Amino acid sequence: MLDILIMNGFEAYTLRDHKRALRLIEYFVDSILFINIDEGMPEAQWEAYIRGIQENEKTKGCRIGILSYNTNAALMQKYLMDIAVPCGYIQLKLGLQESTRIIITALEANEARGRRKHIRASCEEDINAVLNFKSSHDTLFHGKLLDISSAGFAVQLDQPLNVEPNTVIEDIQMRLRGGIVRTNAVALGKRRGNDNVWIFLINPSQMERETKLIIHRFIKHCLQRYIDQFQV
Repeated sequence: MLDILIMNGFEAYTLRDHKRALRLIEYFVDSILFINIDEGMPEAQWEAYIRGIQENEKTKGCRIGILSYNTNAALMQKYLMDIAVPCGYIQLKLGLQESTRIIITALEANEARGRRKHIRASCEEDINAVLNFKSSHDTLFHGKLLDISSAGFAVQLDQPLNVEPNTVIEDIQMRLRGGIVRTNAVALGKRRGNDNVWIFLINPSQMERETKLIIHRFIKHCLQRYIDQFQV
């Protein structure tokens, strides 16, 4: 499900510590939090936890949805009508495809993408995010990826790239941890203040599905690593 959400442009994370989640939603005040009430605590404690979020001035801006395999009508009534969670009660028993569709509908209704079209993830500290390509003069370039999205990336090259902006660079090979991606990209231009940092654009519509999946799973890894290391 997380793969599908990220491929659809939503910045999504998983959290396993409900106490730390409270600190995070105090910091990210407009978060949307889907809570699996089947795990971690008894349902009655989840109810108290959710009511606490909605009543706390620091966290009440967080919009909550429920995930559960429980199809009990009275339980659904409690969360939807009595507690009034704004992002719905998703019955996981419906299966991955239908559950994901319902979540995406709720996210779109809450404008969860914002104005962005693509998620961009920082990978500057990941030593396993690198690329190489040959120029038209057969010079081999190596580079360290700094950030990446499904539509482009920034890279620190090991030597000056002397091409005009908007030049197409063919057969770029990117290593994204365990995944290998080969693609063409447009060298859009240098990043201001650093001649060896270039911005490249790629065309997602020209990529095979497997290539897109490798990129999005790497983005998911970078996002999750960021939230896991985030200090609150």
